[in-house]
Amino acid sequence: MGFRSSLAFVGRLVNELVSFVVFSALDLLDVFLCLVYKLADYAKEAALDLLDVFLCLVYKLADYAKEAEWKPCYCSSSSTNDMIASSGNILVSDGNNGRSKIVCLCSSSKLQLEDISDTLYCRSSIVSDISRATVEELRRKKVKRSATTTVTINSTIVQMLKGKIGGQQSHPVPRWSDCDCKTCTSWSSASRNSLYVHVQSPDDGSIPKEDVLFIHGFISSSAFWTETVFPNFSESARSKYRLLAVDLLGFSLYTLREHVDMIERVIEQHDVKSFHIVAHSLGSILALALAVKYPDSIKSLTLLAPPYFPVPKGEQGTQYVLRKVAPRRVWPLMAFGASLACWYEHISRTICLLICKNHRVWEFLFKFITRNRIKTFLMEGFFCHTHNAAWHTLHNIICGSADKIDGYLDTVRDRLDCNVTVIHGRKDEVLPVECSIAVKSRIPRANLKIIDNKDHITVIVGNQKSFARELEEIWNNTKQ
Repeated sequence: MGFRSSLAFVGRLVNELVSFVVFSALDLLDVFLCLVYKLADYAKEAALDLLDVFLCLVYKLADYAKEAEWKPCYCSSSSTNDMIASSGNILVSDGNNGRSKIVCLCSSSKLQLEDISDTLYCRSSIVSDISRATVEELRRKKVKRSATTTVTINSTIVQMLKGKIGGQQSHPVPRWSDCDCKTCTSWSSASRNSLYVHVQSPDDGSIPKEDVLFIHGFISSSAFWTETVFPNFSESARSKYRLLAVDLLGFSLYTLREHVDMIERVIEQHDVKSFHIVAHSLGSILALALAVKYPDSIKSLTLLAPPYFPVPKGEQGTQYVLRKVAPRRVWPLMAFGASLACWYEHISRTICLLICKNHRVWEFLFKFITRNRIKTFLMEGFFCHTHNAAWHTLHNIICGSADKIDGYLDTVRDRLDCNVTVIHGRKDEVLPVECSIAVKSRIPRANLKIIDNKDHITVIVGNQKSFARELEEIWNNTKQ
């Protein structure tokens, strides 16, 4: 036992050391890519790549001076001069800790700045963590200075809000680093008044007795449901239920409020009065927000792998959840991938440039290798998301909901009388099974089911037949 303990300790130490070196290097790489992308964003046509920009910038600069703007990123912050001050549109306040804090937005729009997660523009690197700790230690040895209050806000958020309030998009659609094929363009430029929804009504044309709303997870699509569960429902279920699966892409800053507003429009457009909800991963947060908004309309709530991390007292919720979702470790690989996606804006954009923009090539190669024996709906759903959509949704929904989700769960527990079922794969490396256990502890009446040998995806994919039967049982046992 002593030898094994020592070996485990050495393993952890090596992991910590390697993680420090790797992520310190990634911090520097992300800063470099920030500069590269600021130059590359001047390129108007998708055919221009990073190498072309350095050569054509001199010739194009004069042409673009009156047309293009220097596109900021979340690595930079603006001063008070960048605020939208006309008509009191934006109010920004800061505490005495030197960090920007968004308070509220006063305009005709429903969007509020407090919906924007601070993890978008406040993600300290390992190097800066060490530097900050050193500075704070030095300050403790000096005479305490009087506190001052400054007002700052990240310039990217300001620019996007200017575009939203003025009725114009802050970024062209598609951007040069996004795919411009028909499918991707239609998804990313969806109307502000509509959201794609796949509706499956009874085959015989009869009026369905009940509605079921399906909400997919992060960087997925409605195909996550329509290609798996929908075809496996029984004939009786097909004749009784109308199934609605939405595509979550949204627009602008991709906040929780915006996503919920778009789903509400689907509910209104299809005259949905009361309904069941089935949600996976990130979609579970939206499902809870809808349940809180429509407490008398929810007939049952089924959550699969909900991203719920109870925030310890004294911790900042958004930053705590960011560290839990993306711990900046090189192992396991899932943690490494999540860290790249969450912490490094420009590295993750580069990945989207290489994969999503060229998805037709990857899809062709995959189909050629497998000889079309494997359906690629998971890949296709992943590829259709732009970096802009994925980046903002990840931070504003998963991290930004950290201070809201406790209240949502308490409302479901105290105000809703519907059945609550929570399902999680025991081998889930994306979101640990402890997330669902925590939901169960918050809502004691919830039925928790942990499935052995299943992970974040296979809890449904490959398990669709039994899952379809389980959903039918849940709906049939619902109070009328």
